[in-house]
Amino acid sequence: MLAGASSNVGKTTVTMGIMAAFKKRGLKVKPFKTGPDYIDPMFHSFVTGARSINLDTWMLDEDTIRGLFYRRLKEANDLGIIEGVMGLYDGHSLESDVGSSAYLAKAVDAPTILIIDGRGMSKSAAALVKGYIDFDPETKIAGVIINRISSNPHYQLLKEMIEAYNDVTCLGYFPDNPDIVMDSRHLGLVPVEEIPDFREKVDKAGELAEAHIDLDKLLELSHHADITNHYSDPFSAWDKKYQGLRIGVPKDRAFNFYYEDNFRALENAGIEIVLFSPLNDKALPENLDGLYIGGGFPEVFGAELAENKTMLTDIKKQLEAGLPCYAECGGLMYLTKSMTLNNGETNEGVGFIDGESHMTKHLQRFGYVNICAYLREKPIEIRGHEFHHSEVTISEEIPTAYVITKNSRTWTCGYRLKNVLAGYPHIHFYSNPSFLQALLTSALNHKEGRE
Repeated sequence: MLAGASSNVGKTTVTMGIMAAFKKRGLKVKPFKTGPDYIDPMFHSFVTGARSINLDTWMLDEDTIRGLFYRRLKEANDLGIIEGVMGLYDGHSLESDVGSSAYLAKAVDAPTILIIDGRGMSKSAAALVKGYIDFDPETKIAGVIINRISSNPHYQLLKEMIEAYNDVTCLGYFPDNPDIVMDSRHLGLVPVEEIPDFREKVDKAGELAEAHIDLDKLLELSHHADITNHYSDPFSAWDKKYQGLRIGVPKDRAFNFYYEDNFRALENAGIEIVLFSPLNDKALPENLDGLYIGGGFPEVFGAELAENKTMLTDIKKQLEAGLPCYAECGGLMYLTKSMTLNNGETNEGVGFIDGESHMTKHLQRFGYVNICAYLREKPIEIRGHEFHHSEVTISEEIPTAYVITKNSRTWTCGYRLKNVLAGYPHIHFYSNPSFLQALLTSALNHKEGRE
């Protein structure tokens, strides 16, 4: 577990460099991300060539977490590297550290490497590390990496201070280097596909890790004598029922916010995932039984999406004809009549939902939510996550399927129109398999109705 003392200490840069260095050494690096982040896993996958998996201890129970984690570590040279979220102990609430990097590290028995920002400190670095070690002795902080170091003498000073007051080893440092800094926008870091020199940044970060991090010691700390996984994937039992369903998934620069394990759930259930691009393709793939439109940045690419009028027309036509569709956040925005940016620029959407989406200057909703989804006879309880700067204004009354609660607040979402369910929450299918089962049953019924 590579975890930061706080946000903005450079976790992603350090993680990227260490992954690149180990991959160059020939190890099979299996990347993971703590919590619901979508963009960091894109970095991981680019660096390692392997899918990066979100492990969220608030949305998923511990048995599922361990199952999803350990099933990816099958061979002797598999190395699981988890990037933390926010600060090490930042979790769901004051009462519980569920959702935090520390909680996840304990759940999967991963040694924790604490990343700190070394600028402007000497002995205070020792106090900082001591506080993190003493705060929860059950969290195995096995080493420290110091980021943004000005020189090797500066690192040696901090190393001496930290190790003098703590029973922990400093494993090295990253120099303060602007060449490997990633740009940000309103939902976090800019995605990989929009960074033209990302390959150079990765190579440079890997070189810095090789030069300044004790990778041998880090690998030694990571060793587990035996990893046994008895997890039974709940979706694998469905493959005969849903075998052959074709689900279209938009995946390009505009739509790329997906949990990789959601794809794994679909694949294990026997689904054929058919990728397409609303930016570049002229129409939907043929013979689809349903759509799964994830989030992303459709508003950023609104003009390009609007120019592809044949795609907009085809999606609207097929949804009106009854094609089942599940859409999250950016997918919801795309299905409305228009998307408006803060500068007033407005671009046409699919227009299936009689409403408009517009960006705001501040976050509208952020964080974990409990969802009661009314998709069949009995409501389905499932957990999700919201993180958006946009609002959707509906022109006419549309039934909703979600009753959402967060602390003492309650609201409705999940617009239902024909066979379309579109809402703001991002949902992890492993949180409650019944949710995906309801969606796939709708797709199966649609297919059987056509045949």
